[in-house]
Amino acid sequence: MIGKVYMPEYYGKGSLDGGRIAELKPIGLSGEGSAVNRVGPIFYWSWFRSPIEGTVGEHPHQGFEIVTYMIQGTAVHQDSQGLRGETGAGGLQLMRAGSGLKHEEHYTGPDAEGFQIWLEPYLRDSLKQNPASRQYRHDVFPVNRIQGGSVTTLIGSGSPVDVSVDARMLDIQILAGHEAKYELKPGRYAAALTVRGKGKFNSGEDELVFHHRDFVVMKSEEGEWLTLKAQDNLRMILIDVPEDPGYRLYAKRP
Repeated sequence: MIGKVYMPEYYGKGSLDGGRIAELKPIGLSGEGSAVNRVGPIFYWSWFRSPIEGTVGEHPHQGFEIVTYMIQGTAVHQDSQGLRGETGAGGLQLMRAGSGLKHEEHYTGPDAEGFQIWLEPYLRDSLKQNPASRQYRHDVFPVNRIQGGSVTTLIGSGSPVDVSVDARMLDIQILAGHEAKYELKPGRYAAALTVRGKGKFNSGEDELVFHHRDFVVMKSEEGEWLTLKAQDNLRMILIDVPEDPGYRLYAKRP
């Protein structure tokens, strides 16, 4: 296992709606100052919070497949295709921007919290497709119960979320003192954000210790099993993607 832990001071930062929405960006846009520029086809990752409520006014997107996943609170989406939908805690919205659309987002709490993650498909094809957006309730995702916890598959085998990017996204929750196993296959990255708690990843003699809000990036050359051990009650979002998706990725500045 080759890996590194990034603390929040290495993230990009932002605010929207006059400070009503605060963002930490483990993977920022060009020029936003995040230490991690991308992880394979994961182009952008924002962790947002809105203590009361906040609005992101109408703005355009093209090409990318944009995932909004809510930890708590509600996201209300409205776009130029005429779609309006709500995504509650544990729910996910997938927006396939395709040839282009405009949308606005409104977050209601109290303490709305979630992620917006941009996955990069083969843009030459994606830009020719019609845009679309869909919401998924929390109870449609497969849940694997493990001793002392659960692993919910948000993107991947058994999930109804259909992305064209080769990606797997998990919501892992483990009680203190318990552990979960994860197979990281050859030539792939695992990017994991610590939503709550602390713990460590082990593989053989390799160990990565992380704390609340840390971002962990791991790569496997030959494939291996990772052991995720919770030292406190732990919640972590993990996304598994290939180092080389088989197409040229968009050039991005640090």
